[in-house]
Amino acid sequence: MMTQAADHAIRQRREAFNRALARADLKAIGPLLAQDVVLVTGTDSAVLSGRKAQLAAWEAEFAASLRTIYIRTPDTIQLSPVEPIALEHGRWQGVAAAGGLPLASGTYTAKWRRAGTDWVIEAEIYLTLA
Repeated sequence: MMTQAADHAIRQRREAFNRALARADLKAIGPLLAQDVVLVTGTDSAVLSGRKAQLAAWEAEFAASLRTIYIRTPDTIQLSPVEPIALEHGRWQGVAAAGGLPLASGTYTAKWRRAGTDWVIEAEIYLTLA
C-alpha cells in the first residue's frame, strides 16, 4: 500500500533531479532514471529513449556556452492503489544559468515506478507554454 511516504519520496527524488541539473551532475541523474526511460521534449516533441540517450542529451546541455537550467515543480502526485507506480503533474521552467533570466516554461507529466526501495522515472512528457 502506497502512502504519503511514497508521495514524499517522489518529491524528494524530483528535488534531487533539480539539484543535479543545477550542478550539471550527470552521475546524480542516472540513478533517478529507469534504464528504458522515455522523455518527450516540450517544443519539438523530440523523443529521448533510454537512460544513455537522456544522459547524452544532458551532457550536451551542460556543455553549452549559454546553458539553461531546468526546474521542475510538482503540483500533484497520483499514486496507483494497485501497482508500484505514480503520475506526477507539475510546472517546469528553463532559466539562463548566467543570470537566471526565464527562457521557457510549461507543464509536464512524469510516470514513476518503485524499483526496489527507490522511485525511478519511466516516462516524462513536456509541454512548452511560454
